[in-house]
Amino acid sequence: MDYISELLSNPFFYVLVISAMPWIELRGGIPVGIFQFGLNPLVAFAVATLGNIAIIYPAFVFLDWFFHLMEKIPFMAGIIRKTHEKAKPYVEKYGMLGLGVFVAIPLPGTGAYSGALAAHMLGMKNTKAFISIALGVVGAGILVTLVCLFFKESLGFLIKY
Repeated sequence: MDYISELLSNPFFYVLVISAMPWIELRGGIPVGIFQFGLNPLVAFAVATLGNIAIIYPAFVFLDWFFHLMEKIPFMAGIIRKTHEKAKPYVEKYGMLGLGVFVAIPLPGTGAYSGALAAHMLGMKNTKAFISIALGVVGAGILVTLVCLFFKESLGFLIKY
């Protein structure tokens, strides 16, 4: 029982969990780490980024299973095939760079989960997609950390931490 209470009192645990949550990801984990728990910004960045990168492979596994299931339904199989056909030119043109930039934009709906879905829909190989998404997550983490530092310095008097 001490292990559980120790885990629940650990700020790293919360930053990791928040950073692994869909639609929140490190865009929420880094500010919580810095402002709520007073973590060093580099530590908050590292923990949140690792937590966000950790969900990429499980997302691929889930999507592979889910799309395999959906392809058994004739109507869905047609939609998936048409999506792959439409997306193929974009993958060929922008590929890994395009996916990485998409993930790096620190807005809701552009994180690792969305990147994994986009990569799957576009027919990218998981290895290349993982690298692109992970680099995009690092880029987003840098941007979010810089924004937090800017607000901490310029508007820190408004935030009690």
